[in-house]
Amino acid sequence: MRMGRTASLLLGLFASVPAIASDTPRTMLLASLEWLPYVGAGLERQGLSTFVAEAAAQRIGYQVNVDYFPWTRAMQTGGRDPRYAGYFPAYYTEERARECHFSAPIGSSTIGLAHLKSAPLEWSTFNDLGSMKIGVVAGFSNGAEFDALAKQGKLNLDASPSELYNLRKLLAGRIQAVVIDKLILRYLLLTESSLARERELIVFHERPLAELKLHICFQRTPEGSALQKAFNKSLQSLSLRSLENDYFQRLEKQATRTVR
Repeated sequence: MRMGRTASLLLGLFASVPAIASDTPRTMLLASLEWLPYVGAGLERQGLSTFVAEAAAQRIGYQVNVDYFPWTRAMQTGGRDPRYAGYFPAYYTEERARECHFSAPIGSSTIGLAHLKSAPLEWSTFNDLGSMKIGVVAGFSNGAEFDALAKQGKLNLDASPSELYNLRKLLAGRIQAVVIDKLILRYLLLTESSLARERELIVFHERPLAELKLHICFQRTPEGSALQKAFNKSLQSLSLRSLENDYFQRLEKQATRTVR
């Protein structure tokens, strides 16, 4: 981890947001988690979300550096430590919006339930989910309706540190479903060797829980607000759909070659 940076470096980072004229890019240090294929130290360009963030940041004179933590620590560190500009990729929630300045969307995520093909899920309303034991990732938001029921104690949730843990629990019969992003499930089933023999057993339910946008959560400071505004303006000149399509095509080709 690059924890030796001083607060003065970040102050320098923020001192003049319109840094396009500078020959040396400034550093936008962000906290994140290993959340493949969106973010990951071993991925090309450190993942899709990092790729998009970097494309926008470069246009305002910054380069993006990422430190990786478990998600709850990433939120705490990126949101409070003055060495960081913020954390990402984050879903929008009202609670988080009170604590940070959300960027414009840097991508989107379809959240749903993975389950065993041999054990179809039957549900039409969120209240129907109360009878199931569902795996979630600790600290993740899973859409307003799902989160509200979770806070009310109306869901039987089993929290783990990652989606992979939950998928293993699913295969072991310890839970009935896993809350997961559709593309993350696709990526894990394609690349994770520990799931190779059983990947055909898991399916993604056709009814999504939520369609959520992904954001950078800049620190709620005057400097964070200025950086958010400059970053958002830069994003307007990018085509997120083109960036996502191009990235996933390359990623899937690489993953397929690795599996073979």
